[in-house]
Amino acid sequence: QVQLAESGGGSVQAGGSLTLSCAASRPRYSYYCIGWFRQAPGKGREGVATIWQGSGSASYGDPVKGRFTISRDNAGDSVYLQMNSLKPEDTAVYHCAAGLLPCTLSRDRYKYWGQGTQVIVSS
Repeated sequence: QVQLAESGGGSVQAGGSLTLSCAASRPRYSYYCIGWFRQAPGKGREGVATIWQGSGSASYGDPVKGRFTISRDNAGDSVYLQMNSLKPEDTAVYHCAAGLLPCTLSRDRYKYWGQGTQVIVSS
């Protein structure tokens, strides 16, 4: 069992930045991919970014490319999502999730999920 806990959400004006954190209960190699997903009111859960714990290689969804950066700490206990140039359409509950390789942005690949943290971007 892997437990994940997100933090760092909040309210920000358009153009601002936030950094989300995902703390995991187990060491890095107990799982392989950490993904960030978001869900806006009335919409499905969308893949935002994912990172392979082994190499640190990452991929991003098209709406956030060039604005968001996913990273991990050296201990492998935490994964971060740096969000810059935020837009009102980024408003959502952001969840981190853990799953096995290959790392994709498909939610079906992820077995363990955190409760989420709210991000609100005002215009």
